[in-house]
Amino acid sequence: MMYSDNGTGLVKPDVVAEVEVDDYYDNYCENDLEFSRIIRDAEQVLDTGIGAELIQKGTSGSYYIMEETGVKIGVFKPKDEEPYGHLNPKWTKWMHKLCCPCCFGRSCLVPNQGYLSEAGASLVDQRLQLNIVPKTKVVRLVSDTFNYTAIDRAKSRTKKNISEKFPDIGRRFHRLGLPPKTGSFQTFVSGYRDADFWLRKFESESLPESTSKHFLVQFQKLVVLDYVIRNTDRGNDNWLIKYDKSDVDEQEGDDVDWSLVKPPEISIAAIDNGLAFPFKHPDQWRAYPYHWAWLSHAKIPFSQEIKDLVLPQLSDMTFVEDLCDELYVLFKGDKGFDRRTFEKQMAVLRGQILNLVQALKDGKSPVQLVQMPVVIVERSKSGYGPGRPRTTSDTFVQSFVKRSPFFSWC
Repeated sequence: MMYSDNGTGLVKPDVVAEVEVDDYYDNYCENDLEFSRIIRDAEQVLDTGIGAELIQKGTSGSYYIMEETGVKIGVFKPKDEEPYGHLNPKWTKWMHKLCCPCCFGRSCLVPNQGYLSEAGASLVDQRLQLNIVPKTKVVRLVSDTFNYTAIDRAKSRTKKNISEKFPDIGRRFHRLGLPPKTGSFQTFVSGYRDADFWLRKFESESLPESTSKHFLVQFQKLVVLDYVIRNTDRGNDNWLIKYDKSDVDEQEGDDVDWSLVKPPEISIAAIDNGLAFPFKHPDQWRAYPYHWAWLSHAKIPFSQEIKDLVLPQLSDMTFVEDLCDELYVLFKGDKGFDRRTFEKQMAVLRGQILNLVQALKDGKSPVQLVQMPVVIVERSKSGYGPGRPRTTSDTFVQSFVKRSPFFSWC
């Protein structure tokens, strides 16, 4: 791929004459130069045949993307290597589909759209200014490490051999290498560990008051994010905590005057958001509960800081519909996009926001929030749809979900 300087110090891909427009893929983001720089670095390293490493943990084809020095800069999750994708390199989900077809997948989610869910969670995080989701966008990358079919690899080798022996013929090919894969790219965060590890530590090691208050705010941001997007897969092993201890000996406990020294710093990263944005609430076998609801922090009412942060925005229907429009732009890029299904996803999202706003106004806690009756807010059929001008006559219909799953604890 060729690059040209756009005057900002960041290089942007140029389309070369030998490459057809349909084959050209541009990961450049004009409104996010830093992310574009990270992707550019990833592309350049992947072009050398290195820079990608399959993540052994999990049930899908996810890859660490690294610099030449081996430093991780992101996590790439190709669409066709998702848990139920046809090129998933891990056999566990194949066995699941083969042996337990009745329990295959989550019936409330659109199949094979985990990469959109990852990017959508990042979008919601940015719009609500939560800043707990590592920046995630949909990109197209290619690497020999990714899982390709034998036919794709054979075609790539054949084209390269022909191009080397017959350059004139090789120039006519649209693409010489392997086809790029569409997926989500999430920037890598370092210094974090699974929340479960630190939560167990905190049971025996009390935090300083200021650090504890900050952690509570961070935790409640996670609650807001998960509830709005209706995350169906939030356990204590897929959100992260970074805890930088103080220079003083924390074993001194109450003897330390934290007003005179720098207290420990703590932050949260919400990763693995690929099983969110359902088109209906879970209503069959499993409820897919939020596992953070069983933590002691979930019993504490939402703080004033959280209310001041998200309540003004979520109480504004214009903001909510603008958010839905942005998600529409993101989701419609998928080849299997269906507008009616998307509208159902947004009906769930609006209902979640409606409940969250009421809980914040009533001074409820996260555990009380998840106990509220679930609701959906649908746009009336006469109203506008995504991509069409909005009018003041737009109407919405609110309804409660009466059907509940058989198991409520899993």
